[in-house]
Amino acid sequence: MTAELTRGQNHPLPADISGGGRLEVRVSTGKPVIAGATLGDEHGRVRGVEWVAHPGSPQLPGLEVSRQAAAENHLAVDLGAMPENVHWVNILLALPQVDGAPSRFGAIASPFVAITGLDGSEIATYTITDLNSESAVLAVELYRRQGAWKVRAVGQGYAGGLSDMLRDQGLPEAMELASSINEAVARGLARSVAAPPPRTEEGERVRRAATVGGNAAGSSAAPHPDPASTPATPAPATSTPATPAPASPQPGPATPAPAAAAGGTGPLNYQHPNRAPAPVAPVAGQDGSEPVAGNASGWTMEERLYNQVWGMFEDLARTTAAYRSAVDFAESRMEQELDKVLADPATRVGPAADAARGAARAKHGALVDQARAALDRDIAQLTAESNVVEPALPPAFAQWESAVWNGFKPSMETPMAVRLGDLHLPEQPQLRIPMLVRLPLERGLWIDAGRSPNTPMTVDSEQAKRLAMDTAVSLAVRMLAAYPAGEFNVNVIDPAGSGAAALAPLVRSGALKEPPAAGAEGVSAMISKLIQRVDLVQMAMRGGASDALPPHLDLSEQLLIVNDFPFGFDDRAVTQLRYLADEGPSVGVQLMMVADRDDARAYGPVLDPLWRALLRLTPTPDDHLADPWVGHAWTFCPLLPPTGSQVLQQVGERVASAREQFNR
Repeated sequence: MTAELTRGQNHPLPADISGGGRLEVRVSTGKPVIAGATLGDEHGRVRGVEWVAHPGSPQLPGLEVSRQAAAENHLAVDLGAMPENVHWVNILLALPQVDGAPSRFGAIASPFVAITGLDGSEIATYTITDLNSESAVLAVELYRRQGAWKVRAVGQGYAGGLSDMLRDQGLPEAMELASSINEAVARGLARSVAAPPPRTEEGERVRRAATVGGNAAGSSAAPHPDPASTPATPAPATSTPATPAPASPQPGPATPAPAAAAGGTGPLNYQHPNRAPAPVAPVAGQDGSEPVAGNASGWTMEERLYNQVWGMFEDLARTTAAYRSAVDFAESRMEQELDKVLADPATRVGPAADAARGAARAKHGALVDQARAALDRDIAQLTAESNVVEPALPPAFAQWESAVWNGFKPSMETPMAVRLGDLHLPEQPQLRIPMLVRLPLERGLWIDAGRSPNTPMTVDSEQAKRLAMDTAVSLAVRMLAAYPAGEFNVNVIDPAGSGAAALAPLVRSGALKEPPAAGAEGVSAMISKLIQRVDLVQMAMRGGASDALPPHLDLSEQLLIVNDFPFGFDDRAVTQLRYLADEGPSVGVQLMMVADRDDARAYGPVLDPLWRALLRLTPTPDDHLADPWVGHAWTFCPLLPPTGSQVLQQVGERVASAREQFNR
């Protein structure tokens, strides 16, 4: 039974955890907050900055906190790994000092803290009430008594903020540390692409070799790269293989890869050149055993699967980069040897010249064959892993063909990410890696309704527009299914009604709260409603008065699908859409444009900022996405249900039913 604690009340932890087990602390606040933790000695004193876990330094022995300010924070605690001189673990919450963020806890929903086991079962909960001007709060504390651990609800607020709270715990460098924490959070919020998880190059991949039960504590989730919507620029061939430069370099010392040994057989290091490798804890099973779904690092199965998908993406990028570099090296070496033969007129012709040319081509073929064998080996391993991982993915990560949709029920919690499609490289088109993006989305989507050079000749312009709208509806249903009931709504603008056939699953299932807006009046009303929501929420956030928002205002996340842009949109509507694309994501309003950029040429460069603000996706496979790591041009494939499938209709009906029950 879950214990609902009040301020000052304590509660024993279950025996399997109290004696040195693992648990999770979940914090829900409705608005992004910093979640950290301090370790205390037998007197409760924090001995130094190395005893504080925060987004800028998220890991300590037995403890890991979120790397980012978030409305939902998960903190992992391994009591068995705590040093013997640690007797207190204090869970801290603070409001980030960034523009637009609330400045006091009284302006946001009461923080809710849950102590849970690794299976998600709640042990104790605590809702922190009566907060007003405080900008930091000591939420709960875990403390050791006679060899066992307990939890106590504290709820002590600090109007002076994080520095006052840290100083109260005996930390002399409280002000400097508070400043560095806020700087780290501000930098994290400003990143459009978060840093991928650190990985090491040596040995077999830990993820593939580890067993599910052998995951090391102190691991962390990291986002799947959000690929830039511009083509990758291939690096020029060099005489020796070298590490490709990342498309979006991050601050930090560069670590160049060693060149190949003579003959091109030496080791290549394709670790991110600006990311220092982190130590990986030893795990069982590093013996080339069969891949297991969910055996990446992480505290929950969702997090482990998410990190495993990222690892597959990284491994495919690395092995392909190594293959391409080896081929470039082989060709460069052959050209040099042939040039040497041709440079001397005396050896340019004759049996000796023919033999030299034959030897150069043979060396080239041997090097290419060797590189291809290594690539095929790695791809075979990744294919085997994909065959195991794909059926185990939860609904938000799964294909529409997956069996998980048969018994689908709307989630009680928003997942870490959602799958937008698949990615593959030309060396192995059959090996497709799920493209996962973190929720909530940081920017809107643009579904390209025009033909591209890679669009099949059998698809004409009208079919391309229909496929684009089908893709938009598929993504909308997937996002509706990802969010808990009542926390996400889809709005549609279809000025001429041309998207009626594609929108049928949303309309017939009742998943739309309002019918698609049509005509000039409907378009204007829909856009005005969402702009009003953006303006009101922004003003409330800046003024710290979120409790003053009108009761009728729908504060759930919103997605606006705009079909057939720019037809039916006047200059005012175009300006408003640009405003929604720029300002909407920060307050939970996302834009999904279904448009052909060529159709909007009449507006001139005025729409260029709109396109740049959105992530371009295509309804047919297209190699237009570049990763920020090695710069490969990845081919994006949309997720569409099988022909004749009713999965969109069925999922929409279950979403509508869950929302109806939620509103009762």
